[in-house]
Amino acid sequence: MSDARRLIPSLERLLESDAFADILEAHPRGLVVQHLRTELDRVRRELSDGKGSVVEPGALPRDVEDPQLYAVGVEERLRVSATPSLRSVINGTGVILHTNLGRAPLADSALDAMASVARGYANLEYDLEAGSRGSRYDHCTDLLRELTGAGGALVSNNGAAALVLALRTMAFGRAVLVSRGELVEIGGGFRIPEILESAGATLSEVGSTNRTRLEDYRAGAAKSDPALILKVHRSNFRITGFTEEASLGELVGLGAELGVPVVYDLGSGLLADPERLGLPREPGPAESLAVGADIVAFSGDKLLGGPQAGILLGKAEWVDQMRKNPWCRAVRVDKTALAGLEATLQLYRDPETALREIPVLAMLSASLEVLRERAETMAASISGAGVAAEVIEVTSVVGGGTYPGVELESCGVRVGSREEGADPLAARLRGACVPLVGRVEDGAFWIDLRTVLPWQDTVVVDLLSRHTGP
Repeated sequence: MSDARRLIPSLERLLESDAFADILEAHPRGLVVQHLRTELDRVRRELSDGKGSVVEPGALPRDVEDPQLYAVGVEERLRVSATPSLRSVINGTGVILHTNLGRAPLADSALDAMASVARGYANLEYDLEAGSRGSRYDHCTDLLRELTGAGGALVSNNGAAALVLALRTMAFGRAVLVSRGELVEIGGGFRIPEILESAGATLSEVGSTNRTRLEDYRAGAAKSDPALILKVHRSNFRITGFTEEASLGELVGLGAELGVPVVYDLGSGLLADPERLGLPREPGPAESLAVGADIVAFSGDKLLGGPQAGILLGKAEWVDQMRKNPWCRAVRVDKTALAGLEATLQLYRDPETALREIPVLAMLSASLEVLRERAETMAASISGAGVAAEVIEVTSVVGGGTYPGVELESCGVRVGSREEGADPLAARLRGACVPLVGRVEDGAFWIDLRTVLPWQDTVVVDLLSRHTGP
């Protein structure tokens, strides 16, 4: 008996072999060495029971001394390491604002604008007319004011940051009145009480989970001397049954009575007409400001359909104070997001253009007839490649913590056989060169066409034809 690991060639011998000549020519030597060491460790582990015991040589793979064995392993490691971790995927889940898949896909004009400023320099903080220093916060302000009627506007790098900035500016070291029914978790384990704490404010809970009246806010104010009243839109869940809540208008009236501002965290901030999208009517930024909210906060990458950003709208005096807060620099938005947001907002100047060009709005407003026609074409193409496929009726959801419980009728395609099961197919499609993420239901793989961009239909057909057995 002998230690089988002694048969493994040395690192230098492998590097000098013909099997590694092309690899070293195509890749940096240091990178090849790094992956070769990892591959050698793998082989050593496979030749041992984990305790360093000996193995009969006759039990070893015949090619354990062959450099080609290690070359194949190194090439695969090089390929995997060169594949970007963050990749474009096709969303066939039917969840329009899929947070795990990056929320809103962007309009072509937004992509062009972002690429334009990213390729070189930009007047991010430079006044071209005056030839002197400018402010990055000027670029979207006029458009936001025009579209919403806000007195002032400020853009940060995400929705939670916008809320923290508002709270740190308006309520640092003081109490904030919040209904117990609005102490939501916004995702990632972050909850409104923790956000208030990180902003240096003190939470003053009022009312109960299901019923909070105006009198509860008034009683809470008498006990805590609040700096502001915070209303949080319950965008990712619903409370039904024995419920009651104070309206935004009532809170604005109370705020005026107490001499404290009202901040409304809207969450998604839809600028389009919800009825045109088949959605229930909810107050948007313009409506909330018209009612009298001092500050409204919402995200740019939800129903607005733009890049990730946190948008603050409201009274100019409060917005000016936020701009001067040192925290504003910590959460400032970058040039590409600003360019994409500005291009997206430009589309809203013409509601019809916005519905057509902004992917999220186009998905929401897509008719069932158009979706069925796409599904029939796709199913026929897949079946023509020898793969079982059929058109099915499904339901889409908005996602992204918006419009909970609202379902949209949609059409999709079901593929795969119950004999194989859908899980292996779903795994293969996730591992494809262009990953396809769908739904596994009733022993089959489902694709909802509402969240598949029309130009991706042919890509989906190709993926399913190649990765699904006949």
